[in-house]
Amino acid sequence: MLLFYLGHPAHFHLFRNTINELSVSGNNCMVLVKRKDVLMDLVAREGWDYLQVANERKGNGRLASGWSLLRRDLDLWRFAKRERPRLMIGTSAEIGHVGRMLGIPSIVVNEDDAEAVPLFTKLAYPFADHIVVPECCSLDKWKEKAVRYNGFHELAYLHPDRFTPTWRVMLDLAGASGRYFILRFAELSAHHDTGKTGIGDVLARRLVNFLAPNGTVYVTSERPMSSELERFRFPLSPDRMHDALAFADLYIGDSQTMAAEAAVLGTPSIRFNDFVGRLGYLEELEHKYGLTYGIKTSAPEALFAKIDELLAMPDLRQEWQRRRKRMLADKIDVTALLVWFIENYPESAKTSKLTMVHRISSERMLQSRVTLVEDRAARGIATRTIGNRSDSL
Repeated sequence: MLLFYLGHPAHFHLFRNTINELSVSGNNCMVLVKRKDVLMDLVAREGWDYLQVANERKGNGRLASGWSLLRRDLDLWRFAKRERPRLMIGTSAEIGHVGRMLGIPSIVVNEDDAEAVPLFTKLAYPFADHIVVPECCSLDKWKEKAVRYNGFHELAYLHPDRFTPTWRVMLDLAGASGRYFILRFAELSAHHDTGKTGIGDVLARRLVNFLAPNGTVYVTSERPMSSELERFRFPLSPDRMHDALAFADLYIGDSQTMAAEAAVLGTPSIRFNDFVGRLGYLEELEHKYGLTYGIKTSAPEALFAKIDELLAMPDLRQEWQRRRKRMLADKIDVTALLVWFIENYPESAKTSKLTMVHRISSERMLQSRVTLVEDRAARGIATRTIGNRSDSL
């Protein structure tokens, strides 16, 4: 059994194709999830067999976070002790803790620099067997555990070999003007968000009013919204968000992940938070490829100036697609890497830990796979054989 642990909607997207392909290849994949935002809805829609670990913490302090982590450790330990998976994969510290206790290898997949998430680094990296990260990601003193690749998390599910946006979504959202914008407001309550700020309600209302004369505005938010903003809520199901991002004229938000998703899709994106300048993958997308912009919260007027600049560009979409094409020429299909590494483990770890996985050609990784999930019909067959059970541990 392969155990995947998902703690955030972004983790569902990161591992979705990998889990489906491994399942079709005959691997028994079990998914454990933490209740977070729309994660449960996404997992249920995919038809996976899954179990839920301890609920979200109550409170935002470090004590609440620590207690919640201990409860998840216990839930995961109970399951892993009973089922004895051969490998545990995820983005959370828990898999390393439990893996070390039970002697089960663990793979942590991450893209945040160690300096930007120091608490996570201290909790997760000492216990993980391998840390799979982009080349641009700093691991501080844990470099010897690194499996590096030339890409970004988001290319595990938004690489053109993996994702083709649906045009109908654009027709549903564009409105009379033919243009639409997506705003994202993150909760900023994770341990690494302590003391960090983003787009508050006052600035959110100003953004909506600023953009509305130029097109239709849609808002997606992890936190509760005022009635004034609620009427702009994104109207489609969560699994249509990437289609919507692909055709949007502009993304603005305080979420790192959605800024990167928009960027790799070739949609201009602006992130406005206190992490600007601290995350290597976003710095690369901004300064090497020109696909996104980061503006610190101390400079709100610069945010509106950048919006004006982008909206005034006559060939905005064409230019961003050119930049995206240049970026894609440098990067790999990250799902192909993950499938190859997991399916061929532990031999793959011996090969790649010192030589950097991204140098292994995509062709070799593709040959290592037994089969591909070509479309939704094939995935439906695979997931039905797994079942669709939702229980509590």
